[in-house]
Amino acid sequence: MISLKMGKGFLILVLAGILAGAMPSTVLAQNCGCAEGLCCSKWGYCGTGDDYCGTGCQQGPCNAAPTPNDVSVPDVVTPEFFNGILNQADASCAGKNFYSRDAFLEALNSYSQFGRTGSTDDSKREIAAFFAHVTHETGHFCYIEEIDGASKDYCDESNTQYPCNPNKGYYGRGPIQLSWNFNYGPAGNSIGFDGLNSPETVATDPVISFKTALWYWVNNVEPVLGQGFGATIRAINGALECDGGNAATVQARVSYYTQYCSQLGVSTGDNLTC
Repeated sequence: MISLKMGKGFLILVLAGILAGAMPSTVLAQNCGCAEGLCCSKWGYCGTGDDYCGTGCQQGPCNAAPTPNDVSVPDVVTPEFFNGILNQADASCAGKNFYSRDAFLEALNSYSQFGRTGSTDDSKREIAAFFAHVTHETGHFCYIEEIDGASKDYCDESNTQYPCNPNKGYYGRGPIQLSWNFNYGPAGNSIGFDGLNSPETVATDPVISFKTALWYWVNNVEPVLGQGFGATIRAINGALECDGGNAATVQARVSYYTQYCSQLGVSTGDNLTC
């Protein structure tokens, strides 16, 4: 990995070459348009250092990911485990015939690092945490879309990189209830759908729906897993729930997490609340 000092010097040389028109097009990172030697961050910006080359890095000399362990996520997320959640949803729930273990496993093919970092117990805790949040966000896979979401404004107009389509709503959809234009945009770019102009895809394609949940997870939640389950709550909905914001929902998430850890035969670890 290039040191920060060397990286800056290299950047000057690259920029000088571009200004002189001497750099061939092959030095540009695909899609992101970053110069050779620069990383394209998960948000689509070019630069060096952990903010650009760390978690979520899309192109360039991204930091090497941890070596995955030998845990088989499908062997942990058994049909009994997955359907034990799904079967608690009422037959009338929209998600009852939308979410499935098969869709989850197909989406998982694009996120091979999920549930495979650290020890076997670490993997089981991550899987338990993921499904605890999914259970809470969707009501045991009952809801595909946020209740009354269409009436809420999730457009951050200050985010010019991912501008809102005025005819679309960026309310919660999918297993993690993906929200806001600044999430739909990069999620769509990463996964391969038009998140800004077709956000409803998250509620109509179950594989893409699970991919958005895994995309959000690996980019925003996995980096804080070592801080305990409470940190994962903060990463998903901390502004509304943590620091006394809504103790009841925090406890609900903790309850699901504790339940799933027990099912998977692993301790919960410390720092359960935020």
